[in-house]
Amino acid sequence: MSLFNVYPLYQMTPSHAKMCYVYEKNGTKYLDLYGGHAVISIGHSHPTYVKALTNQLNNIGFYSNYIINELQQSVANEIKIQSKCNNYNLFMTNSGAESNENALQVASFYTKKSRIIAFKNSFHGRSNAALSITDNPNIKSKMNEKINVTFLDFNDKNNFNKEISKGDVSSVIFESIQGVGGLDEPETEFVKYISKQCKKYNTCLIADEVQSGFGRTGDFFAFQKHDIDPDIICIAKGMGNGFPVGGILIKDHIKSKYGMLGTTFGGNHLACTAVLAVLSTIKKEKLLQNSKSLENYFREKISLIKSVKKIKGRGLMLGLEFDFEASELRKNLIFKHKIFTGGSANKNLLRILPPLNIQKKHIDKLYNALKIELS
Repeated sequence: MSLFNVYPLYQMTPSHAKMCYVYEKNGTKYLDLYGGHAVISIGHSHPTYVKALTNQLNNIGFYSNYIINELQQSVANEIKIQSKCNNYNLFMTNSGAESNENALQVASFYTKKSRIIAFKNSFHGRSNAALSITDNPNIKSKMNEKINVTFLDFNDKNNFNKEISKGDVSSVIFESIQGVGGLDEPETEFVKYISKQCKKYNTCLIADEVQSGFGRTGDFFAFQKHDIDPDIICIAKGMGNGFPVGGILIKDHIKSKYGMLGTTFGGNHLACTAVLAVLSTIKKEKLLQNSKSLENYFREKISLIKSVKKIKGRGLMLGLEFDFEASELRKNLIFKHKIFTGGSANKNLLRILPPLNIQKKHIDKLYNALKIELS
């Protein structure tokens, strides 16, 4: 049987990885400044993570959500402590797409409405409703057209007010920093405005923190820069450091009932253990502070390269924008300099999404490679 061929694969086969590095079978060593789409938050094979998962696997790896799993409550407690997001309840899932899907479902249950406002250039996942709110027609099927979604521009108050005032909007979902879309951000004034209008028109505000959450931007959640309290917060990717896990934080004015949501694997014992190991490491190694500090160093260093038109993003969720398409540069970084970076819908952008415990020397390596390629 062949694999269903949907990925344009780079010709390399990693055999193992350690912290910021990925190693090929032949011993070639790559600096990972992409973290598998911002998933690797505390480094590959971090000893705390490996030990915790190994110990848990020797006890119990999985059982259904119809029994008590005390680890889920431990995850909820620790997220509350570190994020300072009070008055939320946690429902655990397996992925970012599933988190966004469940967030939209909860919003529709609560408001008894169905239309969704999303934003241009958005990416929210590959399941049905998540694709419906993703602004990329190339990856949508006819099935995704059945959900009623209105796409608006960031910072366009007039059109936002025109749409939400119709009274039929169940939820507004936004990325505090667009990941796949190319590191664009809404202005604080606009975010505060949509938060206020959502309250006025009985609409749930959903913050998609799947890529930007768990300290990647230097704040625990990227929306916290804007001093708002979304009704629902979607999480995944970096929260498990590679273990498939996600979740939604739901404001406690939205009441639960039996059967409202469900998942077979979400919040299993291994998933919870992975999240707790990540949270422990974020706290112990002061990774939020490191994200902020390394952003400053990154900007100082990379701004010396004249070909870089703009440095976008916050913390260690960064993008380098050029006035040319970056695909060839990205290939050269991989194959000539042994550095992983990422692309985006903005073809002129390189995405930088490294583990949150990288050091200045890793940024120096990227700087030196870019200097060679762009001189």
